[in-house]
Amino acid sequence: MTKVIGVRFRTAGKIYFFAPGKFEIKRGDHVIVETARGIEYGRVVSGPKDVKDEEVVQPLKSVIRIATEQDRKTVEKNHQKEKDAFKICQEKIRKHGLEMKLIDVEYTFDNNKILFYFTAVGRIDFRELVKDLAAVFRTRIELRQIGVRDETKIRGGIGICGRPLCCSTYLTEFAAVSIKMAKEQNLSLNPTKISGVCGRLMCCLTNEEETYEILNSQLPSVGDTVTTKEGLTGVVHSLSVLRKQVKVVVNLENDEKEIREYKAEDLKFRPRKKKQKVSKDEMKKLGALEKKDGASKLNDK
Repeated sequence: MTKVIGVRFRTAGKIYFFAPGKFEIKRGDHVIVETARGIEYGRVVSGPKDVKDEEVVQPLKSVIRIATEQDRKTVEKNHQKEKDAFKICQEKIRKHGLEMKLIDVEYTFDNNKILFYFTAVGRIDFRELVKDLAAVFRTRIELRQIGVRDETKIRGGIGICGRPLCCSTYLTEFAAVSIKMAKEQNLSLNPTKISGVCGRLMCCLTNEEETYEILNSQLPSVGDTVTTKEGLTGVVHSLSVLRKQVKVVVNLENDEKEIREYKAEDLKFRPRKKKQKVSKDEMKKLGALEKKDGASKLNDK
């Protein structure tokens, strides 16, 4: 077992492990650590704990020191520098006529590197831009192209539920979301209903997916033939998954039909085994919502 602390460098960012060393560190403290990018200022989000050796990415670096008031002031100065660098970079982008949108600027704590995050359609040749920026700032420059989900994570906003976006408040990684999840949860396949601010499928579709999979396995599908507790046969008309209620078009005497509602436990049917399938037409209309942007580009430390 190895004793570690969890450190985060941005809101809802990935948590990195460091050895506390000789310091008495508790959750909420700020620390100075060394990462692949250089010396960084981070917030402790999980206090000292023992984890299995195989869960730790080696080499495990130790905390350099607990952050001081002077360190906090340095971070504030860096934030002001980031605002100035953002304006300068925008001017340089216009000067070079590059079709790219600058999203954010980030200084490392020791000012050893400046990162510029941007979005663009396709690849951008920004070599001349990097030369210009290096001449202005006299430090290492990195331009990092990010996807629309990362852009939304940085900018933040309010979702259609009225709450702050999940990705900018607590999600450390982007979940794999598919159109099948929306179908499994009987949601409207209207793009405006199931897409988030980023234009991709809403991350929250994963929150209840496991529950819906379990419930749906205990229910018939629409169109299935079932037998009721009265011994009548009928075809499933519609479902209420969470209530486990099934509306059935039952066959009565004299070839009459009637819609009746039953509890799933009062029906005999073959349990659903197959997951929802997405038709070619649905995929054609909604495929862009499922587009994969890959892993987040904000967590490269």
